[in-house]
Amino acid sequence: MFTPDKIRNIAIIAHVDHGKTTLLDGLLKQSHTFRDNAQEMGETLIMDSGDQERERGITITAKTTAITYDGYKINIIDTPGHADFSGEVERTLQMADGVLLIVDAAEGPMPQTKFVLSKALELGLKPLVIINKIDKPARRIDEVKDEIADLFLELATTDDQLDYPIYYAIGRDGKAWTEMPADPSAPADLTPIFQAIINQIPAPRVDIDGPFRMLITSLQYDSFLGKYALGRVERGTVKAGMAISLIDREDNIKPAKIDKLFTYHGLNRQEASEDVAGDIVAVTGIGDAKIGETITDPSDPTPLPRIEIEKPTISIYLGPNTSPFKGREGEFNTSRQIADRLNRELETNVALQVEPDGIGFKVSGRGELHLSVLIEAMRREGYEFEVGRPQVVLREENGQKLEPIEELFVEVGPEFLGNVSMELGARHAELLSQETTSQGQVRATYRITSRALIGLHNILLTATKGTVIMNSLPAGYEPLGAPLTGLRNGVLIAAEQGVSTAYALSNAEARGELYIGPGTEVYAGEIVGLNKRKEDLEINVCKGKQLTNMRSKSSDGAIQLTPYTQMSLEQCLDFIEDDELLEVTPKSLRLRKIELDPIKRKRMNRK
Repeated sequence: MFTPDKIRNIAIIAHVDHGKTTLLDGLLKQSHTFRDNAQEMGETLIMDSGDQERERGITITAKTTAITYDGYKINIIDTPGHADFSGEVERTLQMADGVLLIVDAAEGPMPQTKFVLSKALELGLKPLVIINKIDKPARRIDEVKDEIADLFLELATTDDQLDYPIYYAIGRDGKAWTEMPADPSAPADLTPIFQAIINQIPAPRVDIDGPFRMLITSLQYDSFLGKYALGRVERGTVKAGMAISLIDREDNIKPAKIDKLFTYHGLNRQEASEDVAGDIVAVTGIGDAKIGETITDPSDPTPLPRIEIEKPTISIYLGPNTSPFKGREGEFNTSRQIADRLNRELETNVALQVEPDGIGFKVSGRGELHLSVLIEAMRREGYEFEVGRPQVVLREENGQKLEPIEELFVEVGPEFLGNVSMELGARHAELLSQETTSQGQVRATYRITSRALIGLHNILLTATKGTVIMNSLPAGYEPLGAPLTGLRNGVLIAAEQGVSTAYALSNAEARGELYIGPGTEVYAGEIVGLNKRKEDLEINVCKGKQLTNMRSKSSDGAIQLTPYTQMSLEQCLDFIEDDELLEVTPKSLRLRKIELDPIKRKRMNRK
């Protein structure tokens, strides 16, 4: 057991793909947290343990690990870098006393860098800046240092936050320096980072002698001990088997008992009999525990300040599948089963909100990525359901409806600037600034409604041949603007149920872009492609070639189809309009019209 003066609690924060999880790999390995022959010594992105995290290459959920170095225990919190998962960042930073801010030596501070740093400085955390990937040929160290200084000037809440040390690193190779090295390929290790954490991050400011108190900042589960409540002990000593009081968000007090106590070492929890204020622990036995609640000694049941999370900005309808193919591919497809799964998600996903909406639910989150990660997780667990078009979450103040506004940062080659400007102009975006980087790229900042951002990413990727870099940050609210119309062409709709044929699809190709290939089972009302025109068009994609004894040279050749477009989950969510749905099953993603009957659909469109 470590005393508070020998404990350091830090969070690693950065923009997506600036190397924080890779740098953490080096800290874990060089602190001898694993045996020399352990499997982890040969792995990368050790902390990104989830399937989606490894596939997407991003951190989705914050995770806690701990290392020992030179007689100190260092608790490290690996936080997500994407603003959609800011709920994870906001609550887990509560456990830290300082942050390692990782900045790419070529890209410099990016939108998410600004977001996570602002949260850290608001909490008064001590920052250590690490300029990473200094071996990049496109590195621009001096410019990046100036950009970091400008960012701190903009965000600092006190003068002492402007005094921050800078270190230089190659996280992939496990190297760091206090000064920019003349030869980055020279031998080095992460000793400067370890020393900086010990000497410059303050020890936790806690009361070791008072009655026990802790804020629950995270929840975890396993099939053996059930729910684990995680947090930093703010006061006193916690012991396994002790009686406690649980104080909920309405200040109701419930008696409870801690069953087992765990501390962290490396990637594992280690059972302990007791621990003191300042350390990060996990306790079991409190089945009613929720994030943001306080557990205390019964002698002094006073709550800690609650965790305030920013409100959701995007919502979707999520309900049981109603297509003709319902129940074919999913194990869980009833409204009750979906409700149980969403309620479990609410316990750990603090930035999510769920409300009943007919037979389904209105699910609100911090962005499309936030919601798509949940949809993909449910899909992989065997759930079958349908989702509607993402909608912005409006606020109402003084009788006026307000919609969320975002700052959009776009970086693109000058040859594509006209395409980007035209598309953003159609969405009523306001250009705030524009500059040319040292690499010749154009970097522009726009003010745009969250509503206009829906579907924009895929369109800009197509318009720039996949080269655009875009990020956005919340920028407040403004009165609801005029509706956006005509941003997408009409769709090609299957006219009947059956199996698609190459012959029918070869004829349909002339009408637009196809989203299915031959041999695909479809139903009437399913969307099978994008029309070249603005209106929807019904086509028969199941029609077979008429057989005849007559032969001709032109008709006997094999049918050559253009490869069809297979859209990802995010692309499908971006694509659908108000009168459309996305059918999600463990095996398939199907776009469809809400009203499958063509006659009823035409009547609805006339209204």
